[in-house]
Amino acid sequence: MQIQYKAPRNWLQTLLQTEIAQGMALTLRRMFNRPITRQYPEEKPVVAAGFRGRHALVRDAATGESRCVACMRCARVCPSHCIRIRWSRASDNSRVVDAYNIDALRCIFCGYCAEVCPVNAIVLTEVYAYAANGRSAFKFDKQALLDNWDDFAAQKGDMQGYVNPLCRPRNMPEGALAHAKRVAVDAEWRGAEQWVGKNHRATHAQGAEPNPSAPGHGQAHQDGAAQ
Repeated sequence: MQIQYKAPRNWLQTLLQTEIAQGMALTLRRMFNRPITRQYPEEKPVVAAGFRGRHALVRDAATGESRCVACMRCARVCPSHCIRIRWSRASDNSRVVDAYNIDALRCIFCGYCAEVCPVNAIVLTEVYAYAANGRSAFKFDKQALLDNWDDFAAQKGDMQGYVNPLCRPRNMPEGALAHAKRVAVDAEWRGAEQWVGKNHRATHAQGAEPNPSAPGHGQAHQDGAAQ
């Protein structure tokens, strides 16, 4: 992933609206380019790392059940309120998930649910082709979400050590992560280049690690993360 920071416009660029001319020039150049047509579904697109596709509940390899512990963090953080969880107490006072429902038609695929989950129970898989004729097909219950995981695992192959990079908050010190989040990811998902904020240019120029207490800390760049 590459993050490009746009330089602020000066007063002359604002007055002349040079961005319109730049856009027209880009359109003119593209008019003479060779068209690119993908023969879908014979030619499947390559899904980028961190793609946010169909929801799934990760099936625990040992028990065959969901890893969810009903902490309710995903339901609380969801900005579109598309997650509904019902749980009860077991005899050992642990929480048991009785129902886990996601209305995918309300979901905005921000990935917050996967980020806050302390046990990596909910993921947004790389499955992008799941069209249906009715709305009911997009209202996933617990079993449907587990089936989604099985389907994703069948497409992915070896799931040993699989981790969706979006499940790990970027640039957070490893010691501050939940134990299940402390998994190996590529450098770009934990590098300082992911930081933006008031002092990001100074931080990059100095080559220093971002200061967690600095203003703007925790504001991660979202554009292009799952495109």
